[in-house]
Amino acid sequence: MSKIFFTADTHFYHANIIRYCNRPFSNVINMNTKLIEKWNKKVKPNDTIYILGDFAFCNGELANTILQRLNGKKHLIRGNHDHFLTRKEFDKSHFEWVKDYHLLKTQHKGFKVKLALSHYPMYSWDSKYHGSIHLYGHVHDTEIEVDLGKSFNVGVDVNDFAPVSLNKIMERADEYDRNK
Repeated sequence: MSKIFFTADTHFYHANIIRYCNRPFSNVINMNTKLIEKWNKKVKPNDTIYILGDFAFCNGELANTILQRLNGKKHLIRGNHDHFLTRKEFDKSHFEWVKDYHLLKTQHKGFKVKLALSHYPMYSWDSKYHGSIHLYGHVHDTEIEVDLGKSFNVGVDVNDFAPVSLNKIMERADEYDRNK
């Protein structure tokens, strides 16, 4: 049975992100290799993955090369560093779709779930006060100063450099509800 995963801010080929975010990699090739390994260990070819922006900091050809090595049916929420998307050599067919925002309606253990997907953290989102969950990236390992409710950073810098499963998101949401 296929699963759903989320990730953000992989920044493939972005050498300076190692220093900016204090990532534990010696260079960009080492970072790319580890991110691909961790991705493919979790995400299988028939799984679905939503990338919430800043996938790669490179040209279209390099982005194509990385995407060919990654498992899953990929969907991209456009981030502020995804300039590879505008390069003529980039093959858009690597993604099922590319959007700025998406409201994902799915099921988890027989219950309907709504997830608001964006690159940026938001103070409010569709159905926030009716149980929906907001997933974002952009802030890397920076703490959000205010309680945003059921809102979770799926970026690699705070998730052991790996995608996060829908099951894990639902566990976090249940924990948030218990601690309210």
